[in-house]
Amino acid sequence: MLRYGRVRFVCGLIAATLAVGLSLASDAPAQGKKLKIGVIYDYTGPFAGGGSELHALGAKIMIDYFIKRGGVEGYQIEAIYADAQSKPDIAINEAVRLIEQEKVDMLLGFYSSAECVPAAARVEQLKKFMWITTCISSAVLENRNLKYVFRAQPSGRQFGLMSMDFLAQNAKAKLGKESKDLRVAIIHEDGAYGVDVSKGNEEGAKKAGFTVVLKEGYAATAPDLSALVTKLKRGRPDVIFHTGYNPDITLFLRQAREQGLRFSALIGHGAGYGVYDKLKEALGRDVNHFFNVDPISIWLANEKSLRAPLPAMIKMVGEEYEKARPGTLVKSAHVGMAASNTYLFALRKAALEVDLPEGGTMLGFGVKFEGEGAPMSGQNDRAFPVILQYVDDKPYLVWPKSQQQREPILPLPGSSPYAAQ
Repeated sequence: MLRYGRVRFVCGLIAATLAVGLSLASDAPAQGKKLKIGVIYDYTGPFAGGGSELHALGAKIMIDYFIKRGGVEGYQIEAIYADAQSKPDIAINEAVRLIEQEKVDMLLGFYSSAECVPAAARVEQLKKFMWITTCISSAVLENRNLKYVFRAQPSGRQFGLMSMDFLAQNAKAKLGKESKDLRVAIIHEDGAYGVDVSKGNEEGAKKAGFTVVLKEGYAATAPDLSALVTKLKRGRPDVIFHTGYNPDITLFLRQAREQGLRFSALIGHGAGYGVYDKLKEALGRDVNHFFNVDPISIWLANEKSLRAPLPAMIKMVGEEYEKARPGTLVKSAHVGMAASNTYLFALRKAALEVDLPEGGTMLGFGVKFEGEGAPMSGQNDRAFPVILQYVDDKPYLVWPKSQQQREPILPLPGSSPYAAQ
């Protein structure tokens, strides 16, 4: 049961914030009331190119949209942006600065789980509303019973389980191997994000009966990953499950090619694997036929399954994206993700009372937050990731079956420099 004090606090904050959620905000101009929102992303450092800049863009597109409409619920919107610089201590310091010095009413954003975990605890101490648009580590919320922190995203564990289930369901038909005969490797950056996804991978591999030949983490800022590539060559995995940002993904794949690493499939988990244009720029056609696990790109969502106002909103976000990043080859799911989760940022009801069915967001999933006492209090229980495959500069949904646009291409074709055959 939600305590009265919390209802009053959350309602008082959320009722005036950014997104429409249950119904569109009024076009009437605000009359003297203002809502200050602190927005924190990584605009510099390794996380920026790994997806944070694109999330920041998506959030800004949606914030600017509501500012131009005159605000929300009679409140003018003022956004103050801060750069976490890909450093947890700076993320925390910026959150505190925005709350104590800039006097923001609430915080939005947070890309990196390594920043999110400690920042959530500090914001909770300050009793300010924190709406997470991005970071996925279960450790942000698990068994912490946070009262002011909410996340619309699926968790890292879900990412890891999803990719292993995808392989389990396709191993025999596509790779001609029983699960017990399939060799897999799990590699990941060693922050909260990579560790959480890898736990889901390991859990899923055990459930499927795969042989895990290597499970290893590395620093996202590592200057050399050749030793990791050597271990992978020694382990001879059929499929590699990789969780990283960038430039570590680019470094790994370049050194893998140079050292002759071969495999049947590579499955990435969001972050750097969700920024196709950057991968293509660095690696060319080497990235063809790689897989990525992420919430669905809003530009791949089935519009017929979405609530009536959402297709027009998706169109607006896409147009603004193209203005900001002209010539983009593949619209990154990151921009749509942040835009959708910012759109949900403020509802007309307290967050724990929100009950949106599937199709209620631009990402296709619904919204129902786990309440106090639940292991993942503040987590959107209806969020889920999907798996796409990059084929000839286009992303296609290949899993789950219910949303499949085409059959996955497995194993890697002989045209790939990494192909096992």
